[in-house]
Amino acid sequence: MNRTQIHWKEKSGFPPHIAMIEAVPGVGNVGKLVIDGLKDKYRSTCLGWLIHPDFPPHASLDTEGLLSPPRMEIDSVTLNSGEKIITISGRMQPVTAAGQFEVSEAILRLAAEERVPQLLVLAGLSAEVEDRDIHIICSQTEVREQLEAKDIVVSSEKPDGGMIGISGMVLSMSKIHEVSAIGVVADTVGTSADFLAAERLSKWIEDTFDIPLNLDLDTSEKTAKKLLQTMNPEFIISDYLGDDNEVAGDFYV
Repeated sequence: MNRTQIHWKEKSGFPPHIAMIEAVPGVGNVGKLVIDGLKDKYRSTCLGWLIHPDFPPHASLDTEGLLSPPRMEIDSVTLNSGEKIITISGRMQPVTAAGQFEVSEAILRLAAEERVPQLLVLAGLSAEVEDRDIHIICSQTEVREQLEAKDIVVSSEKPDGGMIGISGMVLSMSKIHEVSAIGVVADTVGTSADFLAAERLSKWIEDTFDIPLNLDLDTSEKTAKKLLQTMNPEFIISDYLGDDNEVAGDFYV
């Protein structure tokens, strides 16, 4: 039984939208910076929360100063074009493999039910300073063929270590749920908030998929500073784990 709960803030379901974007904290926080930047720049509405018992037991104050449970948020963002995108992100992932699997499955079931036209999974890949590539990854033959028909190169070698955590599970299990999902992974030097890689990632998405994100360097840098302010360096995941739980260095993806 999947223990993930979806708590809708108002009515359940998504408004009409052109894409869903998912990202969690990871290397350089590249994907999360893109989502946070969109929510900072445009009008966004929180549609609901994904709640799971394996999130770290760390409640936090929300923008209204109210204490809220650990969660991932589902938001609707209205772009300048008037089009909407759905974003799913949060400050954390579940601290167990089972929890990450269940939340990933819940995201994919939701995407299938809402007939999401395209799911973009954003992440960062640790690289050298001079590396600035964008790697496209997918798990479905038909999706790869569609991308290659548009002259988009799909990586078959990177990330050579694979993908772990929610991002890896969502992307790899998308074929089981018949959701069209694409992994968009940016090279990053791996700093806590690599806003340059985030801007490069958002620009690539805009140019390649014709999604008018219109994020700029100024927006990304401000979002990075805001993200760093919310990150607590004293918050150690292992503090919440018993001897029976194992979380390797792959927790953040």
